[in-house]
Amino acid sequence: MFEGYTAEELQSIFIMQGFSGLSLFSVLLLMGLGLALIFGQMGVINMAHGEFMALGAYTVFLCSNLTHKYAPAFGPYYFICAIIFAFFICALVGALVEWLMIRHLYHRPLDTLLATWGLSLILQQGYRSIFGAREVTPTLPDWLMGSYTLKEGLDIPINGVFVLGLSIIVTAALMLFMYRSKFGLRLRATVQNRKMSGAVGIHTQQVDRLAFAIGCGIAGIAGAAFTTIGSTGPDSGSRYIVDAFLVVVGGGTASLLGCIASAFGIAQAQSVLEFFLDGTKGKVATLLVIVIALMIRPQGLFPSKVRGN
Repeated sequence: MFEGYTAEELQSIFIMQGFSGLSLFSVLLLMGLGLALIFGQMGVINMAHGEFMALGAYTVFLCSNLTHKYAPAFGPYYFICAIIFAFFICALVGALVEWLMIRHLYHRPLDTLLATWGLSLILQQGYRSIFGAREVTPTLPDWLMGSYTLKEGLDIPINGVFVLGLSIIVTAALMLFMYRSKFGLRLRATVQNRKMSGAVGIHTQQVDRLAFAIGCGIAGIAGAAFTTIGSTGPDSGSRYIVDAFLVVVGGGTASLLGCIASAFGIAQAQSVLEFFLDGTKGKVATLLVIVIALMIRPQGLFPSKVRGN
């Protein structure tokens, strides 16, 4: 696999692919954080999570078009506002989906899988009808373009650094929200023992709805980040849903720290292996590593404690 490369070339390749993997790591981490709330904390198998990511990406695309048509002077600044819009739009749609459908399916994981899979197909067709079947790309501000040159042949893309910083900020905010806020305390109490939480006055249905909405909102941020490294199509989100579930399951279904470690490992493995192997072989090799890791630690890297109903 490494034949024909000098030691210096291999070093540069690993560094370049490592930084390339950081962009993928950031998207997978943001997707995984949303699933860690929805799947890990609430036990809902949300197969439409990727479509919420696509909704966030399309939100950025719409903001880009509207900005350049009606307020071109705002072009250098629109992207930050678009990220915020992506979060709130996806969160609002997620809250609506939870109220209309998910709240009737708690404690029935297979039913949530089928229902959200159907929802994903509906959303994909909706995107196809509204935006067309072709992939679209927003116009990114100039400050996101270009790269930093560390040395000859070693360039670090600015958009990758930005996406990494965004994922760090969102992860830190979610950690503080989960472990330093009253809602985080109520959510963890509901996860540990729903009946007792209801008995002490916690409105568990509101907790569920807000948790689902936040998880979908974080997927929207992942979609906004995705627009910096790829174009968006109706099925863009479905390409990442399997990897996102692998991130959550591999790290431990209710562990945010495990989600970070798992996303980093999967992204780096894919980036390096797919450079030396073709795409399919690299993907298979990555999946084999994950399968072996789960055979050794079936509860994930950071397993959670047993939870009550």
